Amino acid sequence: MHPQELSIKDFSYDLPDGAIAKYPLPERDKSKLLIYRDGNITEDIYANLAAHLPSGSLLVFNNTKVVEARLLFQKASGTTIEIFCLEPHEKYADITTAMLEKGKVWWKCLVGGARKWKAAPLLKVIEKDGIKISLTAKKTEQLSDGYVIELSWDHPDLSFAEVLHMAGAIPLPPYLNRAAEETDKERYQTIYAKHDGSVAAPTAGLHFTNSLFEKLKKKNIRHDFVSLHVGAGTFKPVKSETMQSHEMHAEFIDISRPFIENILAHLHQPVIAVGTTSLRTIESMYWLGVKTILHPTVIPGALHLTQWEPYDPANENIVVEDALRSLLNWLDNHQSDRLRTKTQIIIAPGYRFRIVKALITNFHQPQSTLLLLVSAITGNDWKKVYDYALEHAFRFLSYGDGSLLWLRE
Repeated sequence: MHPQELSIKDFSYDLPDGAIAKYPLPERDKSKLLIYRDGNITEDIYANLAAHLPSGSLLVFNNTKVVEARLLFQKASGTTIEIFCLEPHEKYADITTAMLEKGKVWWKCLVGGARKWKAAPLLKVIEKDGIKISLTAKKTEQLSDGYVIELSWDHPDLSFAEVLHMAGAIPLPPYLNRAAEETDKERYQTIYAKHDGSVAAPTAGLHFTNSLFEKLKKKNIRHDFVSLHVGAGTFKPVKSETMQSHEMHAEFIDISRPFIENILAHLHQPVIAVGTTSLRTIESMYWLGVKTILHPTVIPGALHLTQWEPYDPANENIVVEDALRSLLNWLDNHQSDRLRTKTQIIIAPGYRFRIVKALITNFHQPQSTLLLLVSAITGNDWKKVYDYALEHAFRFLSYGDGSLLWLRE
């Protein structure tokens, strides 16, 4: 069956509210870890992860950083307008460029209370750490699913990322059903977060500590980083009956030349994705390499991945080494050491994994594209995994426990 024919109703389970973790555990690596391999399930905690991975494995982390994307403006009438910054306008080459803009930026946003916001710009004055700025928001275009907002500020030395850090709030997932608290600034962020751009955390990485990294290092388990800037689309429900009518959200990815070379060097050892975002980035990298083989003259702005391209049978026999070496040659031809683009890849049952051998991930919502990805790894055993987790008091979703899922051969 082609993944387009899948019914999302077949990927449902009963998730009681009491199973959703509203807050993280006091210690990151004390969260429970379910281990699934060859149809068998065991459990441990994250602090002991090294015991469940072979020496020589390569863990791939997403080092994106969650930005304070929720901006609250209060009108003179007392009405609060919420602007949720989703992603930069198309005029910017990538999210990093937009985050570094100074003085003014255009951003695609959701607007809470949009009906109460007429034509007049909104103004917000912020004073923090001895710096005072005035931030102005102006609607410039209405989209089918939001607005283009012009945001401008009167401090010429501050980047947009710095303005968000001063003026915004961490956008916790809607299913937590609570306001962000001061502790969320640290705990809804991985300890290795580096590149501003996400509106949701790559939650599988929230369990990792410096102590755990030391244990992994002692067992010769290495790690590397990619960046996929998680958009609000990660929470987008599947409303269509079959997946054919569902438009997968596109997200910005950033892959370095050394990372591609590192994957090439580890193809004969387990490559393990820490989080669904890392997995989507790694597998997208293969398909982007395939595109450079099929279309060697493709220009940087046109090299991106749509959701169903990986399911074209005409492209399925290109070996991984060839695809990655072609991608490196393409970077050479364009005198670049980084690939910054967008991926819309959807990984669902029927997908054949090219690089990743296992996934470390949290437990996901019913009828979600993330649950489809889990099923692509475990087959119908996803039901067994989730039943076990519910029966053994695992904590679900962003602040919950997690799993190590080995690919079924």
